[in-house]
Amino acid sequence: MRISAAPVIRRAAAPAAVTLLTASLLTAAGAGSPSAIADTTPPGAPPVAVTTPAGKASSGETTAQVRQEVLGGTLLRHHGSQQVCPRCHARIVTESTGSRTPLRSAAPDGYGPADLQAAYGLPAVSTSDRTIAIIDAGVYPTLEKDLTVYRRTFGLPACTTASGCLTLEDYTGGRQPAPQKGAQGAWVEEQVAAETALDLDMASAACPSCRLLEVSVPWQDAQDDNDVSTGDFARAAGTAVAAGASAVSISYGYTADVQNTHGSRASAFDHRGVAITASTGDEGFNGGIHQSWPSDLPSVISVGGITLPASGARTAWYAAGSGCETAFPAATGQPAAVTAACGGHRAAADVSADADPATGVAVRDTYAPSTGEPGDWLVIGGTSASAPYVAGLYARAGHQSAVDGPKGLYRAPAADFTDIVSGDNEAYHQCASYPGVSPALCTAGPGWDGPTGRGVPHGLGAF
Repeated sequence: MRISAAPVIRRAAAPAAVTLLTASLLTAAGAGSPSAIADTTPPGAPPVAVTTPAGKASSGETTAQVRQEVLGGTLLRHHGSQQVCPRCHARIVTESTGSRTPLRSAAPDGYGPADLQAAYGLPAVSTSDRTIAIIDAGVYPTLEKDLTVYRRTFGLPACTTASGCLTLEDYTGGRQPAPQKGAQGAWVEEQVAAETALDLDMASAACPSCRLLEVSVPWQDAQDDNDVSTGDFARAAGTAVAAGASAVSISYGYTADVQNTHGSRASAFDHRGVAITASTGDEGFNGGIHQSWPSDLPSVISVGGITLPASGARTAWYAAGSGCETAFPAATGQPAAVTAACGGHRAAADVSADADPATGVAVRDTYAPSTGEPGDWLVIGGTSASAPYVAGLYARAGHQSAVDGPKGLYRAPAADFTDIVSGDNEAYHQCASYPGVSPALCTAGPGWDGPTGRGVPHGLGAF
């Protein structure tokens, strides 16, 4: 997870600038503080445009003036990002550039479920009661309370442990342990709680009628040894499938190696009839050899990211992960025209959704055992937002018997997607520096491309 900062107002000069319209501007609900996006944006990354929420106009301007400027794409604040959780793929908006303090607001400031539903052309009513499993790290004791507030605020049906809609399990299938009391453990669990909140909120937004299963791996294992971590996540995936999950989402990423691309750590993610999604990561094109694990596995649906302005063109998000996995010839059902970008190997991503923190989503998180400063409402992006949302769409569509890794995405007609044809993710690594790697891995264009896959959902037909 990454975090952000105090705005520097710039006038629009760069055509690549994008516009963030918060939920408060889209729906006239919510208020907060000036938004920002953090401090390690790589050289050459496009400027990020964000808004001041309704009721908090900056520089003496009225809310109406801010709204007009934002709609015109002229109110720019340029920020970077600072990593908090080295293994999870979320970026959280913070108070000021270079700050590690999340931007907190008393009401939602960011896209809500209705905004995303409209953006992806989803049906007005969700009826599926299938289970979405979310695999995360650490223990988050205020999860149920925060989820209740999120769902109530956005008019979603209640989902509680008492009703059986929400289930909390350990990665072994047992009860979750008590939260950490030591200084390091409490600090880490506070940080990763934002990741967990994001995942559960996005699953809720995608399928409000679905059941939710939160599966927790130990925070120590998720942060440290690569082989221990991937073993825990593989076991957690088995636990989720055994519990009857129709879709499983993972927003963490690890280094691909011989331990996790073969044997039980690969087969744990291969279940016909279960959609397993994973974030591609937030560091753009990451080379032509290995992609982030487990998004690199052939049976996993690899989810990239876009910038989703309320008006104007949708573009590839500059930090959305993409790449090749030379350990495999192709993803399940991935056509030769796609794998050709990687010399016949597995290419990522398969599909995408909103991931840019400049067009981030509203998230509820109040767990603060270390800092004593509850987050309240936050704005978060990253491919950690896109993977659980896509998992929720699989569960909402309810066609689990037909799910076989990403195969269905590649067989779906073009009309089931909005093709993303502009933007690139070369800010961190240039495609041209990798011999034999196609520019399509880094640059959005007609048809499949690395940052966005086949595009973003348009309805539920692809699922």
